[in-house]
Amino acid sequence: MTRETLHQLIDELPDADLPTAARVLEALHATGDLVRQALDHAPEDDEAETAEETTAVASAWQERQRGETLSTEEVRRRLGLS
Repeated sequence: MTRETLHQLIDELPDADLPTAARVLEALHATGDLVRQALDHAPEDDEAETAEETTAVASAWQERQRGETLSTEEVRRRLGLS
C-alpha cells in the first residue's frame, strides 16, 4: 500500500463517506502520539491557585523581567547535555 493508492481510494469515496474516513484517519494518527491524545482529552484545571503559587508566579515573572533567566542552551550546557 502506498500513499498514492490511499489518495486514490480517498478520491473515489462518495462525499457522504468522507466524515467517516476522516475519523478513521484521525484515530490512526492519534494513536501514534499517545501523549498528545492524553492532553487533548485531559480535563481543564479547575483548582484555584494557592497563595504560594501566586507568589511563585509573580516572582518568576519579576526574575524574567530583570533578565535573570537561562536559555535552553545554557541549561543543557550546565546539565552536561550538550
